[in-house]
Amino acid sequence: MATRDTWVSNFGFVLAAVGSAAGLGNIWRFPWLTAGNGGSAFLLVYLLIVVGVGVPGLLAEFVLGRRGRQTPIGALGDLIGRWGSALGAFNVATTLVILSFYSVVGGWILRYTLVSPTGAYFSQPQQYFAAMSYGLPAVAFHLLFLGIVAGIVFFGVSRGIERVSKVMLPAVVVLLVGLAVWTATQPGTAAGYAFYLGFDADYLAANFPSVIGPAAGQALFTLSVGAGSMLTYASYLDEDSSLPRDTIVIAVSNTFIGVLAGLVVIPLLFSQGIDPGQGGPGALFVALASAFGSLPGGPIVATAFFATVLMAAITSGINLLETPVATLVDEFGVPRRRATLSVSLLLAVTGSGLALVSSAFRFASGTLADLMLTLGLFGFLAIAGWLLRAESVAEFRAGAGRFAVLAESWVLTVGWLLPVVVLFSLASSVAPLLGVPLGLGGRAAVAVVGTLVSRGAVWAATNR
Repeated sequence: MATRDTWVSNFGFVLAAVGSAAGLGNIWRFPWLTAGNGGSAFLLVYLLIVVGVGVPGLLAEFVLGRRGRQTPIGALGDLIGRWGSALGAFNVATTLVILSFYSVVGGWILRYTLVSPTGAYFSQPQQYFAAMSYGLPAVAFHLLFLGIVAGIVFFGVSRGIERVSKVMLPAVVVLLVGLAVWTATQPGTAAGYAFYLGFDADYLAANFPSVIGPAAGQALFTLSVGAGSMLTYASYLDEDSSLPRDTIVIAVSNTFIGVLAGLVVIPLLFSQGIDPGQGGPGALFVALASAFGSLPGGPIVATAFFATVLMAAITSGINLLETPVATLVDEFGVPRRRATLSVSLLLAVTGSGLALVSSAFRFASGTLADLMLTLGLFGFLAIAGWLLRAESVAEFRAGAGRFAVLAESWVLTVGWLLPVVVLFSLASSVAPLLGVPLGLGGRAAVAVVGTLVSRGAVWAATNR
């Protein structure tokens, strides 16, 4: 195999990983999910899942990536055999599903960025979004966004992804901070801050079963956990990098950007008397367009906001595209440029289909993505915590410095606690889809029994 590309610096890896996580999941998906699920109640559950599940889960993916030194199919196949290759193929399919709808939303963002200086959508935001969100206009901008992302991946890790991430991610943070400060000066935002940051125990107690599923899906989505894309990024790391330190920095930075985006969107909507929980995937465009249209200097603010979102979307898009591209490079020896073109052509077709059929888009961007990410994470936990326990501990400790003492407690958490939590989240998402009235106790029982059965099956398979 030819020498693989690597990160020029560990700082470049961290910026790229944060950029991949802090994309549309934080700025497009997070505010409307938060607003539609009780505001602060959702935020609290989301933060707990990020800390308790997302961080150790992301670390498990990093451990497997650096241990395997390849993309998911090759890395997991070398580590545990054909079942690992199957999981790796599932991970690659997950990135393709996510990027198929992601590039459609990226196209929406791109169009809004280009027309914001004119305020073209201010007067009739609902009609404007309805006319451009699906159909041939959406296909055209999906293809344009995909072309931008592919152009960056085309040049590889060090010359493409790392260089772009070092510019775009700091720009996203600076612009979001500026917008958050500006939002705080607007009248009528107090109710928005109270809804977003004031703890609502009554809502959480009454709606916990319906909140935990979206919160878990959002936590995994924003951290890019479960798809294998972070495994791919970690495969380019050297042994001197501290995986625990990098994981904490990435998770904290990503969460900060998500919370910061909420501090821009939710108070601004409240200041304009707009219900932020209405509108689903189009809420960011329709509701904010109404707000921008009524504000002094609205075109300038709108342009700055959507340019910020566009940069965040691009950094996430290149992370998702890198996994299938690198798979073709590593596993089949396809030159990077040809691999980038081949995968991009496939995504051009699948994304165009979602851009034409709104029901397919909603299913792929919600239920399907959440389920695939959850199943992928469960697979990573099973490998790191059950099958390769000793190897995982050794990889954790390599370059970890003072964090090395946490290796045993981490692998214990990955092997026992997290699978239960992940299966509980999965049961919370699947039960409503199947029309099964499963309460908290039933979901907990499914999670515990499912973990024990899965672990027993793995043990039996490996001890034949």
